[in-house]
Amino acid sequence: MSLEFTRDGAVGRLTFTRPEKKNAITHEMWSAVPGIVAEVEADPALKVLVLTGAGADFSAGADISEFRSLRSTADGAAVYDKAVEEAVSALTSLRKPSIAVIRGNCIGGGCQVSVACDFRFAAPGARFGITPAKLGIVYDFLSTRQLVSLIGPAHARYFLLSGQLIDATRAREIGLVNDVFDALDDEVAAFVEVLCSRSQTSIRGMNRVIEKILAGQGETDAEIEGIRSAAVHGADYAEGVAAFLERRPPRFR
Repeated sequence: MSLEFTRDGAVGRLTFTRPEKKNAITHEMWSAVPGIVAEVEADPALKVLVLTGAGADFSAGADISEFRSLRSTADGAAVYDKAVEEAVSALTSLRKPSIAVIRGNCIGGGCQVSVACDFRFAAPGARFGITPAKLGIVYDFLSTRQLVSLIGPAHARYFLLSGQLIDATRAREIGLVNDVFDALDDEVAAFVEVLCSRSQTSIRGMNRVIEKILAGQGETDAEIEGIRSAAVHGADYAEGVAAFLERRPPRFR
């Protein structure tokens, strides 16, 4: 399958494992992502999902060598595109935090995956680009909306219409990545520890609210108010208030 999913305490790790192909993503790999994400969502022991690539690259994008066979007809293209869209949608809908840890190439479908994550941290040598204009395709609505929401329409147009690549410093400047670190693994590990120490009720609830806002929702609804009400009556709220008043770190489960 060329995907590896492992557990390390409260952290799930999804790794693209085709380093000889710069971790190019096959149809089979796209199709496997929703199941892995569902497994993370359902496992109460897991608090964070980390995505990375084996070897020197995060992912150079979709495996274009499959296009002549799998996307050679309109029906074939629709089936392939559905697999991509379902993978992106699964990552987008995950309420537990997702982090893309990026080295080397993060291009095309690889960049698409990273944008669907909640956080993106990069090594100084990382390169980014989204290249539909080099292939004669049009990106799907969800991924395009996510990119525009993340970096704004001007930068999104630059990416999508030119297909030009940018370096990690520029990616940080335009908001494509949260930060760039020399000691990437150490910094990510420290941030993961922070996330795991926080209220998971707050994290998952806020992730859902943010998802709805990014989808264009302009006001609250019954689901959001239900999430907020459940939080107020939950154990994390009681622990958070008690810890604050007692001047000690909270001990969330």
